[in-house]
Amino acid sequence: MKIAIAIDKVLDENKKKMLNSVRKALSKEYEVGVVKFDENFMRNIKSYDLVFNMSTSGGKDTRQLHVPAVLDLMEIPYTGAPASTHALCMDKSFTKAILEKCGISTAGFFVVHPREKIPDHDLKYPLIVKPIREGSSKGLRKDSVVSDRESLERAVRWIHENFNEAALVEEFIDGKEVTIGLLEEEDILRVFPIIEIDFSNLPEGVERFYSDRVKNQGYDRYVIYHIPARLSKSMENTLKEAAKRVFKVLGLRDYARMDVRIKNDKYYVLDVNSLPLLVPGYSDILKMAEADGLSYDDLVLKIVQSARRRYGI
Repeated sequence: MKIAIAIDKVLDENKKKMLNSVRKALSKEYEVGVVKFDENFMRNIKSYDLVFNMSTSGGKDTRQLHVPAVLDLMEIPYTGAPASTHALCMDKSFTKAILEKCGISTAGFFVVHPREKIPDHDLKYPLIVKPIREGSSKGLRKDSVVSDRESLERAVRWIHENFNEAALVEEFIDGKEVTIGLLEEEDILRVFPIIEIDFSNLPEGVERFYSDRVKNQGYDRYVIYHIPARLSKSMENTLKEAAKRVFKVLGLRDYARMDVRIKNDKYYVLDVNSLPLLVPGYSDILKMAEADGLSYDDLVLKIVQSARRRYGI
């Protein structure tokens, strides 16, 4: 079987590491090629039997949708979620609205589009203000958490000016943060050991959540990861069942990751990643898989096996 790794035209250092690692893993069992998502993509991808999708860029409003949409049109099997699911998960308000409708707990929220005024609301301060479509903690900073109307207006205006997109305003859940990873296997939806992300060791004055500087500017070395998370058995089971429901409700496929906060014995699903990065030494889903006995190569090959079962190939 010939497998293509679909990648973005421009790769940062993390994505280069991911590409090399995924290619090495797949090469154990398959003939592997690399195909950039560019103007020649449709011609270059034709000769492959399956595509390992690693494309997360391309456009702003619709990024992460292009590769699965084109492959679906061409009837070429691929790993990961379909374009429709990526569209839901890329817009945090869509994700949260669906979760609310399905009875899955999420923090209270509203959306403020550019050139709109902040509506009257009954959310309780503190609130946190995020760009509605960004990932990897982009747009999250210390001033994202606000405690009054004036600071809320400043934070919303900053999102509009710096990202030219809607601002998501949520109740800030000041509780334990965990992340949950899932993998589809032959007859089960496997939930990996849950990671608790402990910010208590960060220097004084640094925000206790995954802001851009905590995640991407060197402060991550102070973050402590508890695997498994320090949870009661009851809460652990509740979270795993909730994660499975989220996976099915949103139409996720093969693998996914979601961020959750816990306060007063209640969980709140904050974000769902429909195409988690697989960067060695960095990505949380790899830490969870390893804690569950899977090496990097094992996880990559199991993702392909899941896709092959779905397509019957």
